[in-house]
Amino acid sequence: MSAQIIDGKAIAARVRADVAQDVAAFAQEFDGDVPGLATILAGDDPASAVYVANKQKACKEVGMQTFHFPLAPSASREEVVEVIARLNLRADVSGILCQLPVPEHLDGVELTGLIDAAKDVDGLTAVSAGLLALGREGLRPCTPSGCMHLLAQAAVRLEGAEAVVVGRSNLFGKPMAQLLLNASATVTICHSRTRDLDAVCRRADVLIAAVGRAQMIKDDWVKPGATVIDVGTNRTQDGLVGDVDFEAVKEVAAAITPVPGGVGPMTIAFLLRNTLKAARMQRGAI
Repeated sequence: MSAQIIDGKAIAARVRADVAQDVAAFAQEFDGDVPGLATILAGDDPASAVYVANKQKACKEVGMQTFHFPLAPSASREEVVEVIARLNLRADVSGILCQLPVPEHLDGVELTGLIDAAKDVDGLTAVSAGLLALGREGLRPCTPSGCMHLLAQAAVRLEGAEAVVVGRSNLFGKPMAQLLLNASATVTICHSRTRDLDAVCRRADVLIAAVGRAQMIKDDWVKPGATVIDVGTNRTQDGLVGDVDFEAVKEVAAAITPVPGGVGPMTIAFLLRNTLKAARMQRGAI
C-alpha cells in the first residue's frame, strides 16, 4: 500500500491565506500599517534572484510591503553592513532577509548575525538560535518550521517518537533537530561521518533528509510505516528530485513529501508568517 502523500503545496496555500487574513486584521488594528519585508541581494546569482523575486511576490499577494536592496557582486562588507544597519532602524521594516549565498569575499554568517534579532525572519542569528535552544519565544527558521507544520497536518505524533535528521547544517539540520526535541521526540542527527547510516535511518519513526544528494535514501533505509520528509532539491537530467528515492520509498513509508510540491512551498509560507509575527512582536502585540 502506497504512502499518504503530504501535499505541501496545498498546505502552504492555506498558511498563506491565513497570513493574508491576519495582515488585513493587523492593518485594521494599526491604522493601515502593514508588515514589511526587506530583502538584500548581494551578487548576480540567477537562482538567488529568482528566490528573492518569489519572496517579494508572495509578500505582495498577502498585503505586505516589500523593500529590495540589490548590491553589486563587488559590494564591500562595509556596504552590506551599512544597509543592514539602516534597515535595523527603520520602523516600516518588520523583517530583514539577507539572501544566501553571498559572494565569496563576504561572510554570510557574519552578515546575517548583524540583523536585529527582532527582525530576523530567517531565524539564523545567534540570538534566534539561542531562543530556540532554550524554548523561548522567538523567530524560527522557515524551512524547519514548515516541516513541523507538515508533520502536524499529517497528524504525526512526535512525543516519544524516534526522529532522525540526515544533515547537520546551521540553516536546517540543527534547528530542525531542536524543534523536534522541543516537541519531545528522541532525536538523532546524522552527517557524512555517521557510521552505518542506513541502519540509523531504519530506526526512525520520522526520517528527515536534507543532505543535497539525489535519491540517496533508498527503500531499504526506511522503517515500514515511517513518515519521511524530503528537504532535498537536486536538479538532474530527469528534472528536480529530492534526497529520497520517492517511487521506491512511498511503497514502504506511511507518509511522505514529494519533490517538488512538498517542503519547498512551506519555506516562503513560513517566511510570510515570520514577517507578520515579527511585526506583531515589534508592536508588543504578542
